[in-house]
Amino acid sequence: MTLGQRADTASVQAIEREFRLNQPWYKRLYFYFNDLSPVSAHKLNDENHPTYLAPNQAHFVKLFTVGEKTIVLKKPDLGRSFQSRRKVSEVLSEKVFATAILALFAMLIASVIGIVIGVFAALRQYSFWDNFILTSSVIGISQPAFFSAFLIAIIFGYYLSALTGLNHQGSLVVLNDYGDEVIVWKNLILPVIALGIRPVGIIAQLTRASMLDVLSQDYVRTARAKGLSYYKVVFKHALRNALNPVLTSISGWLAALLTGAYFIETVFNYDGLGLQTVNSLKNFDFPVVMGGVLFVAVVFVIVNIFTDILYSLLDPRVVIKG
Repeated sequence: MTLGQRADTASVQAIEREFRLNQPWYKRLYFYFNDLSPVSAHKLNDENHPTYLAPNQAHFVKLFTVGEKTIVLKKPDLGRSFQSRRKVSEVLSEKVFATAILALFAMLIASVIGIVIGVFAALRQYSFWDNFILTSSVIGISQPAFFSAFLIAIIFGYYLSALTGLNHQGSLVVLNDYGDEVIVWKNLILPVIALGIRPVGIIAQLTRASMLDVLSQDYVRTARAKGLSYYKVVFKHALRNALNPVLTSISGWLAALLTGAYFIETVFNYDGLGLQTVNSLKNFDFPVVMGGVLFVAVVFVIVNIFTDILYSLLDPRVVIKG
C-alpha cells in the first residue's frame, strides 16, 4: 500500500523494518506498548534496532540505563500511518475537533429535551402525554444509530432538501473556492439529530422515574404542607435531587456518543474521527485504527472518573474511596 504494486524487494524490506512487520506478533505487541508508555526502554546506540529513538525525531529525557537499554521519559507514540507515513497522533488530532463538536451538541440538545419532557411526563403521570412520551422514548431507544441516520439523511437531506436546505452529506469544516477552511454549521444539524435520538429517550425515561421517586418522598409532602407552591416545590426541591442519576447518565452517554459517531459520520460523510477510523479500517491502515480506538477508550475512562467525582459533589451522601 505504501510503495505501490511495482515496489522492488529492497524497498519492501525497508518498509517492513520501519513498521516492524518483519518481527513476530508478540514482539510487535511489546514494541507497541513500549511506544505507548511514557516511561519506556530503548536502544539508543543501534539504529537498526526496532526500539531505536533518533534524537532529531523524538523528544525524550534519559532516566537511567539497564544493560544495553536506556529507560527514557517521552510522549506516548501511536506510531505512523501505513499509507501517509504521518504520525497517527497528527492524523487523529486533525479530526478530533469535528467529532467533539458533534458529540457535545448532540449531548447538549438531548439533555435539554430529555429532561424537559421527562419532567413534563412525571407531572402528568398516566395522562395521554405521559403515555405518548413513554412510547416515543421506547421507539427512540430501540433505533440503532445507523438506522436513524439513514432515515434522517434520506428524508430531510435528500427528498426534503429543497424545503430544509440541508445536505444529506457534508462535513463541519470544508474548503471554499479559495482553498480556505470554513465552518458550515448546517451540516451539523442532521448528524446531531441522528446521534441524539437514543440519549433523548433514555434521559426522558430516567428523568421521569427519578422525578416520580422524589415527588413521593416525605420532605416534598412536608414542603407542600408548609404552604409552598406546587411548582416551587417541584423545581426548587424535587428537580435538584432528581437530577443526580440523570447527570450521571448524561456524563456516561457523552463518552458513548464518541463511539456512536463512528456510524453517524460514515452515513453523513462527516469528516471526523469516526470517518477517519472507518476509512483506515477499509484500507487496512491498522496503526490509525488502533490509535482511534485507544483515544476513545481513554476518553471513556476519563469521563467516567469525572462522572464519579461530579456525582459525589452533587450528592454528599456519595463517598469516593481510594
